[in-house]
Amino acid sequence: MRLTTKGRFAVTAMIDLAMRQHSGPVTLAAISQRQNISLSYLEQLFGKLRRHELVDSVRGPGGGYSLARLARNVTVADIIFAVDEPLDATSCGGKQDCTSGKDGKSGKCMTHELWATLNRKMVDYLDSVSLQDLVDQQRVRQLQEANNTTQNCTVRVNRVAGGNASSGTATTVPGSAAAAA
Repeated sequence: MRLTTKGRFAVTAMIDLAMRQHSGPVTLAAISQRQNISLSYLEQLFGKLRRHELVDSVRGPGGGYSLARLARNVTVADIIFAVDEPLDATSCGGKQDCTSGKDGKSGKCMTHELWATLNRKMVDYLDSVSLQDLVDQQRVRQLQEANNTTQNCTVRVNRVAGGNASSGTATTVPGSAAAAA
């Protein structure tokens, strides 16, 4: 049981789309470049997402993709299932024929219910996380990174001139001579 790149890439691309669609349709080429995902792979994924009515496409110049629903109404489970990502921890694929006895009859293995319960919990969790939740998390992360970058670029420079200490603030690029001072 594991989420493959198909599901991961689909969720990543949908976050990218949701964050940028306010400016109009978003091209797959732009998503491909920003997220380092093959354009042909994105085309396959977005074909499935469109068939499941999670995205709309606009053809022609200025075309691209936009969300078909509000981001708060799209769950991670919707995205994963739209791209045919299996989430199954059972060895039988949910068929309940995990084991066969000496008599040739098949049945559930001793741990079937454990893995089936895990499947339900995974789906419940992924169904509880909206695309909007992920967009909000990403925006907070970007703000934190921007603040950290700004803080790293501002350095206090203390100067001693004629026995009097004065302090000033100078903006420098990390790694510059002034930053090293």
